[in-house]
Amino acid sequence: MPGHMGRSTAAAVLMALVAVGAGGCSDDGGGSAKEAASAAASVGSRAADSLASATAEAGRRLESVKGGVDAEDDVKLGATRTDDSGRTAVTVTAHNTADTEKSFVVVLDFRDGGGNLLDVVVVTVRDVAAGKSGTATARSNRTLSGTVKAEVGTAVRY
Repeated sequence: MPGHMGRSTAAAVLMALVAVGAGGCSDDGGGSAKEAASAAASVGSRAADSLASATAEAGRRLESVKGGVDAEDDVKLGATRTDDSGRTAVTVTAHNTADTEKSFVVVLDFRDGGGNLLDVVVVTVRDVAAGKSGTATARSNRTLSGTVKAEVGTAVRY
């Protein structure tokens, strides 16, 4: 399913860029809709490739965890914000309900207002003491625009 969501996102980007490019065309030879469409297709392709790469990396990171247990209920997210580099960021807080020190791997999905998947990020909250909480900051892999919401896709305590 992530590939389907990536194609939907790429198609939306492509249509928006084609519309903007076509709207900016003039009769003075300053550009063509064909050139705008070509540029938009390139951007859309790179966005889809980036999302596919991030999703694959999330899968690899989860597969590397041995002896983990589902911990989605123990993870809370702060409000999304734009950091100094222009990327979307969110604070991840993991509460360790185990009786020994544990770490958490959390996969976050960044989605737009329509629910389309924009990016996938993996963050590790390391060495959380028993009964305590630890935090980490998750940052998008690239600049995201519009309203962006972060959701916990998967969380594993190990």
